[in-house]
Amino acid sequence: MRLILILLFLPLALSSCSMVGPDYQPPTSSIPDAWRFAPTETVSAGDSRWWEQFGDPVLNQLIEQALLYNKDLQIATATVEEYLGTYRVTRADLFPQISGSAAYQRQKNSDEISGAIPTPAYNNFQSALNLSWEIDVWGRLRRATESARANLFGQEEVRRTVVLTLVTSVARSYVQLRELDQRLEIAKRTELDRKEAYRIAQARLKGELNSEADVRQAESEVHSTATSVSQLNAQVAQKEHELCVLLGRNPSTIQRGLSLTELQVPGIPAGLPSDLLTRRPDIRKAEQDLIAANANIGVAKAEYFPKFTITGAMGSASADFSRLLDGPAGAWSYGLGLAMPLLTAGKIAGQVKAAEAREQESLFAYQKTLLQAFQETEDALVNNSAILEQVRALSRQVAALREYRRLALLRYNNGLTDYLVVLDAQRNQFTTELSLATAQSNSLQSVINLYKALGGSWIEKVSEKPEMPAS
Repeated sequence: MRLILILLFLPLALSSCSMVGPDYQPPTSSIPDAWRFAPTETVSAGDSRWWEQFGDPVLNQLIEQALLYNKDLQIATATVEEYLGTYRVTRADLFPQISGSAAYQRQKNSDEISGAIPTPAYNNFQSALNLSWEIDVWGRLRRATESARANLFGQEEVRRTVVLTLVTSVARSYVQLRELDQRLEIAKRTELDRKEAYRIAQARLKGELNSEADVRQAESEVHSTATSVSQLNAQVAQKEHELCVLLGRNPSTIQRGLSLTELQVPGIPAGLPSDLLTRRPDIRKAEQDLIAANANIGVAKAEYFPKFTITGAMGSASADFSRLLDGPAGAWSYGLGLAMPLLTAGKIAGQVKAAEAREQESLFAYQKTLLQAFQETEDALVNNSAILEQVRALSRQVAALREYRRLALLRYNNGLTDYLVVLDAQRNQFTTELSLATAQSNSLQSVINLYKALGGSWIEKVSEKPEMPAS
């Protein structure tokens, strides 16, 4: 009996020892002390609902709808639940597995085998509780659980990435829609101006003040602008459809709020490069992949060592169901199993080597993700600064071209210049006004891109978080 107890408790005592395989150590990375193009003015808004700074209630409503009904986010949330189930399955192997069984069998043996004496048929009733438990002596199951937990946390970071991408995509698409609306308004206004210029050219032709060529040129400009209006109408509808898909609904019209020029530019959020390690979900996902790969090395190395399994059964068996629970019908058994590899022809060594290589792949992927995060943030910062200068320059140019067009049209009506000067002024104003609308849109989108590059804890606050195990 003493030997049996020793055999049972020895694996339990060994399981309290350290696990095989390397313990995870956070990777060291070269992180800049500050941004190369750090802005002079910042706001503490990286963890707030930054899109509310646009001041447009319609945009706020669209983002709320997207967070509720977007299909990509629903898929990502369901995937987290799937990984949660997988984690629970893996973790369950750490504990004893108990099952119950019951059986009934009626049997008659062959009289040819039993000889001259015939054997009657008889019943066989059985019931039992069965136990099976692999003692995790070397930490194989604990490492597997560690890997499954990291995969689960990594999938949650994927869901957060979807939230980050979704919010910024809705904000960006809405700004682009308002840009197209403004470009369409400019095109329609220009079309009216050119129709008026065409009418004036026809009147001057009747008065023999200009040529037929001027009239046809003016007519051509009307048709050219009408083409632009038609193209912009199609682009507006397509952008509305794009937004509808983000909102998880069928293509339809999109409600409008503030115009492009009325939208307020959000403040530039403050932060340091090191903040990205905790604010960007793609970096956290890459680290969870590294944690899982590191744990899988221990899973692979544990295959070198024996596996200890405790088994047991307790039940009863009887030919009479009414006596199934009587004392004489009782039966039990227990035992300790051991299995270990003896000759695998390098199979386990190959598995270890593959696991170590995957860990290196995950490490390099983490470092690459970090570099890309720094690049995206620096690009967003420098782009934001450049676009603001462009908006100011184009605004001054539009004001000058409007005055130029007014003076050119005045001189043309008074017969002091030809129509080509008016045409040049109209074309330049139209082109520059469209460029200004694009620059104003880009200035808003550059801030959106910066908030996306920086990430933030606001991601967890704006969407429902699935139940997660303790880390």
